[in-house]
Amino acid sequence: MKYSSQRIAYPYIVIALMLFGIQVVFGALAGTVYVLPHFLSDLIPFSVLRMVHTNALVFWTLLGFFAAAYYLVPEEAEREIESPLLAYIQLAILTIGGVASIVGYLFGIHGGREFLEQPLWVKLGIAVAAVIFLYNISMTVLKGRKTVVASMLLLGLWGTVVFFLFAFYNPDNVALDKLYWWDVIHIWVENVWELIMAALLAFLMIKLTGVDREVIDKWVYLIAALVLASGLLGTGHHYYWIGAPAYWQWVGNIFSVLEIVPLFAMVFFVFLMVWRGGREHPNKAALLWAMGCAVAAFFGAGVWGFMHTLSWVNFYTHGTQITAAHGHHAYYGAYVALNLAMFTYIMPHLRRESMPYNQVLNMWSFWLMTSAIFFMTFTLTFAGVVQVHLQRVMGMNYMEVQSQLDLFYWMRLGAGLVVLIGAFLFIYATLGPAKREEPAHIERVPEVTGGEQV
Repeated sequence: MKYSSQRIAYPYIVIALMLFGIQVVFGALAGTVYVLPHFLSDLIPFSVLRMVHTNALVFWTLLGFFAAAYYLVPEEAEREIESPLLAYIQLAILTIGGVASIVGYLFGIHGGREFLEQPLWVKLGIAVAAVIFLYNISMTVLKGRKTVVASMLLLGLWGTVVFFLFAFYNPDNVALDKLYWWDVIHIWVENVWELIMAALLAFLMIKLTGVDREVIDKWVYLIAALVLASGLLGTGHHYYWIGAPAYWQWVGNIFSVLEIVPLFAMVFFVFLMVWRGGREHPNKAALLWAMGCAVAAFFGAGVWGFMHTLSWVNFYTHGTQITAAHGHHAYYGAYVALNLAMFTYIMPHLRRESMPYNQVLNMWSFWLMTSAIFFMTFTLTFAGVVQVHLQRVMGMNYMEVQSQLDLFYWMRLGAGLVVLIGAFLFIYATLGPAKREEPAHIERVPEVTGGEQV
């Protein structure tokens, strides 16, 4: 760790991992309701379980991005964060708002808009925290060294905040509501967050492989161009059936197909950089998570997204378990694995240890969670195919169809429990007792940035 303000990332990571634990616990509880319908029904309805599950997920993902930025930007800009005090105030605002939202959901207090259920005062708090964050990071970058990685990260973070503003507009007309709702939900996960993903993966490749920065910069430009060219108009695949003009059918079809291209480019980029680097970095767990992130994102967001993005297929599959399969795998691969890769790289430096406690546990958590997510994806995909045939083709009643899917839901629950085990294994490996190793082990394999040892 070269700059003292990089330690700001530590409390962000700790709170993010606590919310990560809450998210997977409530996900497992929600999965249990699918096989035991009256489970917790008198205490916490399924709608609330799902609400906590998804909102905790979004909150800890954002905290992870903020943590990564506060660690990465000082190294890229070669200066301290503009105001560490503001960074801690931002964390306090987000933590209070996030915890208050989750507690409120348990008591039925929410805005009722999927994924954006936060009460108005919490949304306002998030907006204030976002302004603080953008000021802090932007001033640090503007006053320091300018790099492609920092600039691309800044573009993605600014986009995240700008498109969050649509969360404040909630028209009464349902079709109009969905038009603007997707400007937050889709453009976050399929556009501006992919810019953040490209920047963070590039940073990890610079640190873990030693490939020259100029080579990585060219890949970042290429990936960003592909993301921006496809992701914005790719929003059209959400406009097929909500009463939007007919031209969205063609726009959605064409640009949604193109969305797979930047995801494939990220896989090619990561594996090419690892191959070109040709060196053994001691933090093998961080490298494993980075490579796994690219692969899982390509399959979950790219392949599974492509499977039902064309309108004549989506006509039958939208709103089925095929959507759930795509959603779980895509988010895990693109953003959960991305944050966990950054945490795995950052925490040894913040804890002043040569490696995280028992790297083997960290890598076990990767294989447990990733294999379980793949199994869950296949399970939900098969369930979705059965559901489409029985419900959308044969015309069977929805609840009657659900009774035919019990086996798939049991398998999904089993996979979810494995994810739960893997998640807590990761949290323990990252935050648990640290095992010191000889500093020489690190010194024999120096990190390389832009062709210079640091």
